Amino acid sequence: MTAVHQENNDLIWSLEGFSRQEMAKRFVTRFESRLCVYSPTVRQIYTNYSLEFPNGESNRMVVLPNPYAFHDTFNSIDCEAVRDTGMFIVPGALIKKTGLFLVVKYKNQAIKAAPIPIRQALKRMVRTGTATDPFLPILIKGDLREFNSETPCLHLHRIKLPELCQCSDFEKTAIKKSIFKKMADLYDSADEIAAGF
Repeated sequence: MTAVHQENNDLIWSLEGFSRQEMAKRFVTRFESRLCVYSPTVRQIYTNYSLEFPNGESNRMVVLPNPYAFHDTFNSIDCEAVRDTGMFIVPGALIKKTGLFLVVKYKNQAIKAAPIPIRQALKRMVRTGTATDPFLPILIKGDLREFNSETPCLHLHRIKLPELCQCSDFEKTAIKKSIFKKMADLYDSADEIAAGF
């Protein structure tokens, strides 16, 4: 394991609590570099990375930023600008359908939201944002979860651009463009990602 991972525990994700670890690995690997990853410890967003599963450590996953793509890492991202969304990307098998879906879990459990096909959900994310405050989904440690006892899912956080006080307008625009590009890739590859789940 490299020194960066010894220093940054945000990049080491545990799979210990998963009842079906191999399924969780297959699921999250399909999103590799299709969603940006945020590290609160070093206040960075990674847009170019790989997911590694160290030999002999079946219950751990390491997010490995590309060391040669420094321009794909954004710095000075304050934790206060990162928000929980209550949104989960789930495989369609969870609801006896094919494809990927977005499910919203409301704090008020009496509200039951209907699952939305991922392409439709991504379109809504783009439409609900504004030029200065777009909806920009990201992942942080702990966002790979089990929706029920055996189905893996990805919880989404988001970046609030107006709250990035230490970033210039140029940097904010670059973050927005990078994440929108990831969203477009996720939109285009949704069927490929969902295959087998």
